[in-house]
Amino acid sequence: MLTTLAVLMSLSGLVPIAQAGGSEVDVTLVLAVDTSRSMDFEEIGIQREGYVEALKHTEFIDAVKGGLTGRIAISYFEWAGYVVQDSVIDWQVIETEEDAIAFASKLEARPIATQRRTSISTAIAQGASMIVSGPFQSRRQVIDVSGDGPNNSGDPVTPARDKAVEAGVIGLAIMLRPSDAPNGLDKYYADCVIGGPGAFVLPVRKIEDFAVAVRRKLVLEISGLSPPVMVQKIAGAEAGTDCMIGEKQWRDIFDR
Repeated sequence: MLTTLAVLMSLSGLVPIAQAGGSEVDVTLVLAVDTSRSMDFEEIGIQREGYVEALKHTEFIDAVKGGLTGRIAISYFEWAGYVVQDSVIDWQVIETEEDAIAFASKLEARPIATQRRTSISTAIAQGASMIVSGPFQSRRQVIDVSGDGPNNSGDPVTPARDKAVEAGVIGLAIMLRPSDAPNGLDKYYADCVIGGPGAFVLPVRKIEDFAVAVRRKLVLEISGLSPPVMVQKIAGAEAGTDCMIGEKQWRDIFDR
């Protein structure tokens, strides 16, 4: 399911964290961004701009500087039915505004493309692998997963989540269209995808709200603040939540 981490890390060309001024940081943060074909190119572009804008924003920089060490380690990759290998931006220390702009510029330079299927389990496993293999120490580890549909490819999502539970898996549920998940994609993410200390779901219902939502999510992740009341916090899977709904719907398409 996962490509060898050393191969992924060699693609980005960024300075490894151990060479960027030490290994101690406040947070190690993996941004795992959905680029499946259920979103069109305009929406993928707005999503990309949202991350770039958030990383350059003063609220993000201030949150980084407000930590005990005043520095974080951040990485990025895109996923759909698999991890997009050439999308991986390797770990980089963010300590100054210049650092954040440099990382955002790497992201901004990425070509926009979409891929088939949706494998949240692959995204979580990749994020966990990168965190475990990363040459740094941090008080908190976060896998930040954005997505617009339930898992329908690869391994089931809940075992992948359970294996990564020591890292707080944060969910950004992109709810621009009616969801395939009964009771809403935000509930599916809360019950089936996220886990670990401080995990929460932040739903986005309008594409124009995406940049603000991303910025709020990053600030919460970095600062370790409690989510506001309107953000759905992890409460454990509830009876009736079908964490295999995506796989079942995909099979139904071919059984007709």
